[in-house]
Amino acid sequence: MRRIVTRLFSCLLIWGIFLFFMPSQVLAIPLLPDFVPLVKELKPAVVNINTATKIKMPRQPHPDFFHNPFNPGPFDDFFERFYEEQWRQHQGMKKRSLGSGFLISSDGYILTNYHVVAKVDEINVKLSDGREFRATVRGSDEKLDLALIKIESKAALPAVRLGDSDAIEIGEWVLAIGNPFGLAETVTAGIISAKGRVIGSGPYDDFIQTDASINPGNSGGPLFNGKGEVIGINSAIIAGGQGIGFAIPVNMAKSIIEQLKEEGKVTRGWLGVMIQPVTANLAKSFGLEDARGALISEVVAASPAEKAGFQPGDIILTFAGKKIQEMNDLPRSVAATPVGKKVKVTYLRKGNEAETSVVIDRLVDGQPGDTLGEGSAPLGMKVRELTAELARQLRTRETAGVVVVELNEEGLAAEAGILLNDIIREVNGRRISSLDDYNKALALDKMGDFVRLLVRRGDSLLYIAVKLE
Repeated sequence: MRRIVTRLFSCLLIWGIFLFFMPSQVLAIPLLPDFVPLVKELKPAVVNINTATKIKMPRQPHPDFFHNPFNPGPFDDFFERFYEEQWRQHQGMKKRSLGSGFLISSDGYILTNYHVVAKVDEINVKLSDGREFRATVRGSDEKLDLALIKIESKAALPAVRLGDSDAIEIGEWVLAIGNPFGLAETVTAGIISAKGRVIGSGPYDDFIQTDASINPGNSGGPLFNGKGEVIGINSAIIAGGQGIGFAIPVNMAKSIIEQLKEEGKVTRGWLGVMIQPVTANLAKSFGLEDARGALISEVVAASPAEKAGFQPGDIILTFAGKKIQEMNDLPRSVAATPVGKKVKVTYLRKGNEAETSVVIDRLVDGQPGDTLGEGSAPLGMKVRELTAELARQLRTRETAGVVVVELNEEGLAAEAGILLNDIIREVNGRRISSLDDYNKALALDKMGDFVRLLVRRGDSLLYIAVKLE
């Protein structure tokens, strides 16, 4: 007995010494989540969506080489009947597509992508237990690519839990369930690769990037965290890419679900500014220590921004208490603000910070403002003074300034994206009314200085800063 106790004590001592000297990094390695019970729990709430669209073809007469109206042939009636029959057959055909979705309530509300159910004639939903339902669209939002559809069931349906997409961390394990290529209830796993991705799909881009396999047919399906909560809606992939998928943060969906239920559409806030990124060069030219905020290049007439006194050249730094670190942060914050709400805005003007209040209005489809601009650069080009005749040719409302008429393809201007016919309105905040104004403004700048221009391109006003070399 003493020998057994001695051996047990020795083993415990060795194990304790091993743990004491083991690197803390090794002990801190997290265990992989056990996906088996999660999948069993979550699959019943994930649905397959099958849509159908009726093909509508215009009637077309048979080809002219079969038909001579002045000398009818013996086969005219035959070909007329043949093409009529072909038309009737095609009229009955349907174009079908697949997608995914997930139940968010026991009474049959399903969240999916807008592009999965947009402009279709039939929406069929199939559950994991084999039951099938016809669904109707209750609300949709094309800008966020989200749609809320509904099925009717006498029995309560399984539903997911919605998590907090703001709380996720890069490197966190996630699980995707969907219908890729028609392969129902496919499960893939991976990690969060990045947050806040802008992929050019719209003004409210804020995607979660994941390496969990996402393929055509996964669209509209859920992205789960390790707790089994939905933190994203799988939405997009990069063609030809592997391990690169994008999901809409679930918090963006949570903010509009009630509107989709009650009104069928989303009402967004509107500030009324055209904006562009603050580059490192622009930041220095405006006296800003680091590149942050949203630079106003134009203020829409009669907009909330104009009423609040905003001007081109102002850089919005905070909105309703939230920091505007990147340009894209502003449209998202404004859109999520209730119409009629007064919010405080901090901005930079001529090197000094200021604060004001603005009352947010309703965004109307097609209304200008709160959109993103692009950049340009001023050097390596020849300009002409804007005349009335030149303004007519360019179809511009500008009455003064200089027009880019020649561009050196290897110059700084062309390299940065300046285009022919761009109209320069300001140089470092100085209004340009003539060619003489332009030359004098540039003469004031020295090598190593940053030159900031306000440029009219089409219907947009854009700022750009370039370092003189």
